[in-house]
Amino acid sequence: MGFAKVYVIIVWYNGAKWVTRNIQSLLNSNIPVQIICIDNCSTDQTETLLKQFPRITYIKAPSNLGFGKANNIGIDLALKQQADYVFLLNQDTWIYPETIENLVNAAKQNPEYGIVSPIHLAPNETDWDLNFKTYFDRATFAENKNLVEVPFVNAAAWLIPYQALQKVSYFEPLYGHYGEDRNFADRMLFHNFKIAVATNAKITHDRTIVRNFNKDIIQCQYKILSILLDPNKSEKNAKREALKNVIGLPKYFYKFYGFKKAFSLFLNLNSYYKAQMQNWEQLKKARSFY
Repeated sequence: MGFAKVYVIIVWYNGAKWVTRNIQSLLNSNIPVQIICIDNCSTDQTETLLKQFPRITYIKAPSNLGFGKANNIGIDLALKQQADYVFLLNQDTWIYPETIENLVNAAKQNPEYGIVSPIHLAPNETDWDLNFKTYFDRATFAENKNLVEVPFVNAAAWLIPYQALQKVSYFEPLYGHYGEDRNFADRMLFHNFKIAVATNAKITHDRTIVRNFNKDIIQCQYKILSILLDPNKSEKNAKREALKNVIGLPKYFYKFYGFKKAFSLFLNLNSYYKAQMQNWEQLKKARSFY
């Protein structure tokens, strides 16, 4: 029968320090994969290093498209080449020989899952990535010891079957760099697919998680957008929940930044919410395509 056709899609931006380990880990996979690299106009040595690997497909984006829109280029190419699975992978990661094989086996045996993600390890390759652990700790069901159902897991490493992509389609282009994975997961659930972590598969996510106020503002804005676009919520409930977050998110971040910055965040999110209400027809149109 042969191997499943797995297309790995990696979005790059100034990720030269990870190129060799990332790509080499994929070339060492137990099952062969096709590798598509979308370069968001890197200004370091990313392009030069990637082009040293003849087995990859290198595509230079016309501008820095962010995560979702750049991934859409790769997903479109993979589907045109009749991929059975698309594996979205962050640039700052590496996999292990059995990672993709175990993810594919989990997806084959459990077709109700539209996203299957591995365990995300911290840079020391022993501890779990802290953000990933937060998502895993919200597990709702265990299919077996190797497959745990979760409501969401970040898109550092997602295996998505062709059948799920047929229903859910591409990332929402209204997003910039954050939040699009949340929207995509909401749409996955809307189409009655589940999300799971395969505990017998792993990646290492080579990052250090630190607080950054400007980044938190952007992520809060996109969280509000994700709520407004969530097709699992009625328009009325989506608007109500988003408005609650205009107040709730600054209250949460008060413990990190203090009153002055928390109040500044509130003013920012209040303005952002009002702008989305003025733009509601566009959001309503986006929701209608889900």
